[in-house]
Amino acid sequence: MEYILASASPRRQELLARLPIAFTVDPVFCDETLPADTPAAQAAELLAVRKAAAAAKLHPNAVVIGADTTVVIEDTILGKPKDRAECCAMLSLLSGRTHSVYTGVAIFWEGKSLSFTEQTEVGFFPLSEREIIAYADTDEPYDKAGAYGIQGNAGLFIAGIHGDYYNVMGLPIARLYRQMRKLGICS
Repeated sequence: MEYILASASPRRQELLARLPIAFTVDPVFCDETLPADTPAAQAAELLAVRKAAAAAKLHPNAVVIGADTTVVIEDTILGKPKDRAECCAMLSLLSGRTHSVYTGVAIFWEGKSLSFTEQTEVGFFPLSEREIIAYADTDEPYDKAGAYGIQGNAGLFIAGIHGDYYNVMGLPIARLYRQMRKLGICS
């Protein structure tokens, strides 16, 4: 069976490599504009489905996995920061508060599809301006939703999590693995 990961994320590649499958990476670029009335909790799954559907058209005989992660605080989606100022603003917003991380996952195979969303609650310690600026001055936050990587130096900011740690990294591998086994597309 051929498996395709429709994501360029190095973290997703690292996590998917833990499953007992050999896969290739074929990131697709699709419209990531969300309808204005899209609930924040559903945005990641909608985008994951779009990515997987686009890749499935290119690989109709493969099992295609698409994923997208959003960080949400007070119904506001925090994407990847565009610049240092936006990075600092996002980290200031997260400081001392709890937010939700949603990863939507879509699986397309043999003309069928399944999608789901995993949610994890993440609490940040209060951050000083100095901590925020020092972190924003690294390369770490700029390719990550919410401007932080839990697996990197931002791990120092985490007061606690409730849910799947790997979900915060970008791919809830335990749930994905169990879904794939249930569907008979993974051993």
